[in-house]
Amino acid sequence: MPFCSSCGNSVNATDQFCAKCGARQPGTPAQPVDPLSGITPRTASILCYIPGIGWIASVIVLASHKFRNNRSVRFHAFQGLYLFVAWLIVEWVFTPIFREIPHMFRIDKLLHALILILWIFMIVKTSHEETYSLPIIGELAERSAAEH
Repeated sequence: MPFCSSCGNSVNATDQFCAKCGARQPGTPAQPVDPLSGITPRTASILCYIPGIGWIASVIVLASHKFRNNRSVRFHAFQGLYLFVAWLIVEWVFTPIFREIPHMFRIDKLLHALILILWIFMIVKTSHEETYSLPIIGELAERSAAEH
């Protein structure tokens, strides 16, 4: 067991400061802990499809060092992002248009339901570790995942 370099109190090898006098202890600083170290590729892929907030997981996965070379996880992250962009387009473009037209079938509600069903479908497919490429969005995600 090492001792404090200032007062001689016993300290742990991982302590950066002495508990008695507060002096900084010499040694190598601890390596930073990777917050994604306990997340499996399957879990990371599933998190990218959580409706409404999966885009946050997608951005974190794409920025992480752990999944940088995992093409499958990157594909799911991009596909989850593109599904969220599709939802935003419906929300910001179609909803205001159809809200102004009285007594008309609301196509925007149908599109919202379709995107929600796609999110749930992709969660199920990903939980079974199946890579399913959605039309148009999947092709964009494959291209984006291939770029490195």
